[in-house]
Amino acid sequence: MSEFKPILAIVVPCYNEELCVSSTVDKLLKVISELVNKNKISEKSYIYLVDDGSADNTWNIICDMHKNCSSVKGLKFIRNFGNQKALIAGYEAVRNIGCDCAVSIDADLQQDEWAIEKFIDKFTDGADIVSGIRNSRKTDSFFKKTTAILFYTLMNILGAKIPMNHSDYRLVSKRALDIMEQYPEKYMFLRGFFNEVGLKTSYVNFDVKPRMAGESKFNFIKLMGLALNGITSFSIVPLRIISVLGFLMALFGFVVGAETIIEKIFFNNTPNGWATTIILLCFFGGIQICCLGIIGEYVGQVYREVKGRPRYIKETELK
Repeated sequence: MSEFKPILAIVVPCYNEELCVSSTVDKLLKVISELVNKNKISEKSYIYLVDDGSADNTWNIICDMHKNCSSVKGLKFIRNFGNQKALIAGYEAVRNIGCDCAVSIDADLQQDEWAIEKFIDKFTDGADIVSGIRNSRKTDSFFKKTTAILFYTLMNILGAKIPMNHSDYRLVSKRALDIMEQYPEKYMFLRGFFNEVGLKTSYVNFDVKPRMAGESKFNFIKLMGLALNGITSFSIVPLRIISVLGFLMALFGFVVGAETIIEKIFFNNTPNGWATTIILLCFFGGIQICCLGIIGEYVGQVYREVKGRPRYIKETELK
């Protein structure tokens, strides 16, 4: 019996990456060629690029590469839908085209592309999901490093068990893609989903390189939106915290009210101290507004889901 050689699909979401997409594809083709020569993957393996509504020349470059190499395939969105939806579109597309496993990697290729060989080894050993874990954050700014640590810590406290320093550099098997197809939610948080689904998971550590060209498309607002989507998708702990806060506030109000009545009846003394009153009003008013904001996030998540709009709209696909 011949040795099993899986068909690998490499999914690359792109948004305004004209400066680096050609170089990225060349490097990934070298990785595929090396793994084919080592008999670790099938010669039918390919790269699938998802143009997330780029406003520059990214799609034209992808089309030219597709004409010159059948191993380069692609999809163009009609507009920008966001990184997570580009990844989902890539996963769904390679599942339909055909593959045994898929690796997702950023277009700037800051993740070490040669770590894909380790991903394949873990997959061959039986893992359905292989998560990439970066060794360090020395290439990040102090602010980005701090907020990332807070994000992963908070997500784990709230119940979404995401490994520290794992992003969207991962390998998933065809089985995992089939299971993902059963989840109809429009705003799926992939890091939470693949770590929650329950399939056999392994981990690969890798180094992060400086970005080869262009600028990162993730700013603070986008990262905050990703974090809020992850929390509201995979945890109801914030809602339970609100319930506890509500009970504690009601208990505090009862105690203060009882104390006021006792002083009025037995000591004929009404507490004065407007500063204290104002501070308490501001404090509890702030808590109430914060709680309404958290509830609003969950209501907004429900609102977006029940409308049932498509995750993305394709403009052109190259197979």
